[in-house]
Amino acid sequence: MNLRLVIVLACLIGSVPAWAGADDVASVDAPRISLDARKLKLASANVLILDAQAGQPIYAKGADAVTPIASVTKLMTAMVVLDAAQPLDERLDVGIGDLDLLKGTHSRLNLGAELSRGEMLHVALMASENRAASSLARHYPGGFAACVEAMNRKAQSLGMTRTHFSDPTGLSSENVSTAGDLALMVRAAATYPLIREATTTSSRYVEVQPTGRILGYNNTNSLVRSGQWDIQLSKTGFIREAGKCLVMLANIASREVVIVLLDSYGRLTRVADAKRVKYWLETGQSLPAAQPVKSRRVKGTLLPTSSAHSVSKSKNRRA
Repeated sequence: MNLRLVIVLACLIGSVPAWAGADDVASVDAPRISLDARKLKLASANVLILDAQAGQPIYAKGADAVTPIASVTKLMTAMVVLDAAQPLDERLDVGIGDLDLLKGTHSRLNLGAELSRGEMLHVALMASENRAASSLARHYPGGFAACVEAMNRKAQSLGMTRTHFSDPTGLSSENVSTAGDLALMVRAAATYPLIREATTTSSRYVEVQPTGRILGYNNTNSLVRSGQWDIQLSKTGFIREAGKCLVMLANIASREVVIVLLDSYGRLTRVADAKRVKYWLETGQSLPAAQPVKSRRVKGTLLPTSSAHSVSKSKNRRA
């Protein structure tokens, strides 16, 4: 071989970084940032951050406290429905038994509305549609009660020893668990491709039969809709007794982590806490506080800088 060609090849091989091969990446642990739990300030009452691959906790706060879990319940509903292996294209209806007589929540799925089992699963998980979740349970082999019984059996099989389900929607405050148990449920739910897909879909249109009406649904997790996270699974939840809840499986700082945030107060707290967790895992530091909004005086009143239209809308919101 030409000596000059040998030298060129040697230089090219030497310039390839050691981490470029897949085998090298798999066999060598990436260096981890030193994480100080004191730098993670979260408002959620019950928290668990778990290394999904190792199954080891990274951060915990009240993770063993039993608390209502609201619509996070629907992950378990979806798992047992899929375990039953009923046809996903079978059309299910919304009946009287699917109406929410407990909390009086609204639904755009009217009585008599029909969707396939697969579409019911999608809107139940993605948009937390309660009537869809109830219909799935009602059409489960043996009916509603058999579905709830299967949910509790599966919880026990997963080692969720401090978990109990009373209904498939999460509207009942008797659906209780811990952050630790829910981390087990998230890892189990992530093994179902349909659950991963449905919970990370930003929006979806469905055609309701027999009317042919088209309904558009959005994901209840704004972090999924933003497209700025690598989220593998997600579910939100809210009832008054549970507060705002959020569970996720996400890729952060080159590893899969389970994030469980329960009993968050305020409309945006769970999302803000999730952002704090992400920043802490990536940098080891506390997320800097948001900068105050510059203000201006309008007719003697100090207001945030905005257009007159924005100020008007703000007044309307307060009203």
